[in-house]
Formats: sequence, C-alpha cells, structure tokens
Amino acid sequence: QMIAYGAEIIDIGAVSSRPGSAPISAIEELDRIQPALDNLYKHNIHTKTVLSLDSYQPTVIRYALDRGFKIVNDITGGENQNVIKLAAEYDAALCIMHMQNNQTNMQDNPTYGNVVDTVDAFFTERIEIAKTLDVKDIILDVGIGFGKTKEHNLQLIKAYSHFRYHGYPLLIGCSRKSVINDISKSAVTDRLPGTLALHLMAISYGASIVRCHDVFEHNQAIKVYEAFNAQSPI
Repeated sequence: QMIAYGAEIIDIGAVSSRPGSAPISAIEELDRIQPALDNLYKHNIHTKTVLSLDSYQPTVIRYALDRGFKIVNDITGGENQNVIKLAAEYDAALCIMHMQNNQTNMQDNPTYGNVVDTVDAFFTERIEIAKTLDVKDIILDVGIGFGKTKEHNLQLIKAYSHFRYHGYPLLIGCSRKSVINDISKSAVTDRLPGTLALHLMAISYGASIVRCHDVFEHNQAIKVYEAFNAQSPI
C-alpha cells in the first residue's frame, strides 16, 4: 500500500530511538526484525522499491543487506566504522544522522554554541571517513529531535539551504515528533498538519528525501507544492 501511495523508499527498524528509550542487544534486534526481513525478501519487495534499514548494529545490517536492502539508516551517523565498511562492501547508501549524546539522554538539556556549525562539522568529519572507506552514496540527516530543542530544530531546518554545499541528498524527518507540540504550544496527539508544514518548509530549503509515516498525505502535499513552484511567475 505504501508503494501504491507513492513511497520510493521504505525504511524499517526494530529498535525505538525516541527520547529515553533503552537500547537492546543485536541478538534481540535481529530476533525482532528477522521475520519481516525474510518476508520482504520472499515477496521480492526489494525489486519494487528501495529498502532502508534503521539500525546501527553490524550483524543486523549485514542480514538486511544480504536480502536486498540498499540504504543503511544509522542514527549514530557511522560511529561504528564497521557499519560504514558494510555500506561500502554492499554498495549501499549510508544515511549519516546527527545526534547529541544517545537516545537515553539526548533530550536532557541539549546545548550548543552554534547548532548549525556543530552539525556541519559533524557532517564534514563523517563524510570524510565514509569517503575514505569507499562509500559512494551518502545521505545527510540533521536529526530533528535527537538532542535538540525547538529552537535548534527550527534553525537546522532553515539551514538546509546551507548544508546543500556538501553535495549530498538531505533527509528531513519531523514526522509526528514532539517538536510540533512545542511549536504549536498544544498537547494534541494528531501531529499530521504540523508534520506536513515542517516537511514542506524543509523541502523549500533544500531537503530532497522526506521520512514520514503518512505516505498518501505527503505524496499529495508534495505534488501540489511542486506543481505550484513549477509555475512561471505572472
């Protein structure tokens, strides 16, 4: 159904990375996700769309890459060089995401001198390592909500136009995140309208990959946005 709705990439994972979540062992992660990976491979889903794995465990990543996955979505940004080497070995794209600290404590008073400069320096460092280890395809993700306040998140979305100079696709992932409540000053559970607003703003600044839950709604909104921007000025 996601493919029918227009998803060009499907990203799956078995470990929560929400603030305060506890990490699990690679054995437990593989035990959780193995049935899904096997089922996707059995039905040749990897031939119908690009599959991305949200993981930073080399054993789990190798299992997925052996079954047709083409993107390694690593919330640690390639902290473990074995993950980077796996992406190179399988000619897979590596999504490098920025996170301050880790998911257990990342939202405990996140502080930066300049968040844009910090994330930019992080990208520069990790890109160089990835290129040295022969990774050909790289995706950059500023990590909205991963060790950032509302102000940090908004500054980073505006900075997407700056991060374009790296020359790699920029991913935005604000889908249903609590920053929407922070911005709207409400405790609503339906965050789709805010999600769409943030994602369209990120696209206007240079994001080219949108990671979302609501595929149909995003596909429609983005098509309308692109059609409007394709029109010549009066």
